[in-house]
Amino acid sequence: MTLPVDKPLTETPPKVSLAQSSPTVGTFRERGGALEWSGRQETVRVEPWGPDAVRVRARLGGPVLPELPGALLETPPPSESVVKLAEGVGRLTVGALTVEVSGEGLIRFLSTDSGEEILAEERAHFWWPGSRLYTAVGNGYHRLEQRFAAYDDERLYGLGQHQHGKFDQKGLVLDLVQRNAEVNIPVLTSSRGYTLLWNNPAVGRVELAHNGTRWVADSARQIDYWITAGTPADGQRRYSAVTGRTPMLPEWAAGFWQCKLRYRTQDELLGVAREYKRRGLPLAAIVCDFFHWTHLGEWKFDPAEWPDPAGMVRELAEMGVKLVVSVWPSVSPLSENHPVMEQRGYFIGTQYGPMAHADWPDKGVASTVQVAFYDATNPEAREFVWSRIRDNYLAPYGITAFWLDACEPELKPGFSENLRYWAGPGLEVGNLYPLENARAFAEGLGAEGEEVITLNRSAWAGSQRYGAALWSGDIGTDFPTLRRQIAAGLNTALSGIPWWNTDIGGFHGGDPDDPAYREVMVRWFQFGALSPLMRLHGFRDPGMPLGPEMTGGPNEIWSYGTEAATIMAEYLRLRERLRPYVLDVMREAHEEGLPPMRPLFLEFPEDRASWGVDDTYLFGRDLLVAPVLTAGATTRTVYLPAGARWTDAWTGAAYEGGATVTVDAPLERIPLFLRDGARLPIAR
Repeated sequence: MTLPVDKPLTETPPKVSLAQSSPTVGTFRERGGALEWSGRQETVRVEPWGPDAVRVRARLGGPVLPELPGALLETPPPSESVVKLAEGVGRLTVGALTVEVSGEGLIRFLSTDSGEEILAEERAHFWWPGSRLYTAVGNGYHRLEQRFAAYDDERLYGLGQHQHGKFDQKGLVLDLVQRNAEVNIPVLTSSRGYTLLWNNPAVGRVELAHNGTRWVADSARQIDYWITAGTPADGQRRYSAVTGRTPMLPEWAAGFWQCKLRYRTQDELLGVAREYKRRGLPLAAIVCDFFHWTHLGEWKFDPAEWPDPAGMVRELAEMGVKLVVSVWPSVSPLSENHPVMEQRGYFIGTQYGPMAHADWPDKGVASTVQVAFYDATNPEAREFVWSRIRDNYLAPYGITAFWLDACEPELKPGFSENLRYWAGPGLEVGNLYPLENARAFAEGLGAEGEEVITLNRSAWAGSQRYGAALWSGDIGTDFPTLRRQIAAGLNTALSGIPWWNTDIGGFHGGDPDDPAYREVMVRWFQFGALSPLMRLHGFRDPGMPLGPEMTGGPNEIWSYGTEAATIMAEYLRLRERLRPYVLDVMREAHEEGLPPMRPLFLEFPEDRASWGVDDTYLFGRDLLVAPVLTAGATTRTVYLPAGARWTDAWTGAAYEGGATVTVDAPLERIPLFLRDGARLPIAR
């Protein structure tokens, strides 16, 4: 039972070391079930935030601020907690997690059952600074540093999507900023039994060094993070409960999406869809890419190229194909919406100088123009943009699926310190943008009673609650890039984003007539068929310069020769056979927060070897996927986790887990294994 609200917790002060720069014992207080420590003009608040979890906030110069932007839902799930003071240490226990705060304000997180330390703050130096450092940058803002101890045996995963190719993030320094293909989602899963969210959208960095972990916000008003104890699967359940679960995936979205940069006309797009149907190939969605618009930021079809959108959507629907339309957050000065949006203050501003701009080509001009960006953190701006989407796509044509490209946003140059958002200064809130952009569409579609899914190039913590699917951005087209996507996808999964995919074949180039690239495409297509979402996209050779007339080379499965097309067609049919299983797995994400693409240790945390596997994953509970990631390979060596019996889905051979096996992997086969007798329609 917690103590009464606002009751001071007093006891004989403990002795402190005179080595400290300010050897002051602070004051403990219990406020509404939370433990507060105050000292040296700092307030630290530790409060229950869901079962087995707490939220920690710390601020210099006054009480914690309750309504700053962040990822956590306003109301946490209910939990029981106990606050105590003994021997000069304040303790808050919430289920499996116990938090200790020393008289000097240092925090330790312990396993309630064993009493073992799972994470602890650590001073930078015995004299100064301590574990939390506030460096004033003016007007109540500080450069914030939060330091934790490092542990030699610890592995760290998550932190969104990156292209460094590392699964275990230990030893890395990562910028907390949004960039194309580099997606900042500041949540970590640790092999020591905790999951931690840095609940701060400020631009900064995280350092996962061997001599300490340090989170840095370049300019913000307080430290804010959330932590839970338990297995990685427990962490995913708890994290998704406090940041929001994904909606249920629309059934059509579990199928195959066809895309390229770009189909320039209505006739061209329909011709591709018709050819898929003529060949008897499954097709769930086709994408209308950028420059389909009249002007950038008018968010409507150019009638010169798309003369009958209603007829196009109707014909696609008759074929069972959904149309997905590209929407950018940028607005050309030639757009009819630019004057009213500028007048109403709907654009991202700057601290010094004009509004934020980027050079971009538009129709009707020979050179680039200075485009502005709508401020997605402004509720009125979100409503305005959605009103244009509704009136130009949804209401007249029934289009409900949108590709939210360049939603970092893609400012050039991206000087966050000069940006001003409705929600606050760029350094403090800049990472929120992709989340708030997805929110505009989720709330708009929801208000119309429509299913919600958007395809996004960037995301932040909590984006999943707005139905945001993430793809891995504009990446390369070779085997090393394919190899890096496995780690990128697994870390995205551990960052709370269940709907993830890559451009099958990569983005930047790739010659459909090159035998070497055809092999890359086949292997990537196999991986794509066993990804949460399956989408073929890319800017194939020969390309064209950026502009309204641009397109790339062919990118349909028959573009890659008879052998490749035959293999890819088989994987289209495999995806169709697996659709019921895919939707079952997606329901787990919706109801429990467990990702479809799972690292082995998510299901087998007791198998220590599984924590080091970065080239294999589980698709749902029952299917182990081992993509072929090197050129010319005809075999694949695979680690099978201990604690299960595994059956080769192609040959029927059975293996005990806890061992490495080598299996045949000719070009037409991606190694797949079924867990404990599971039955899935893979081999025919």
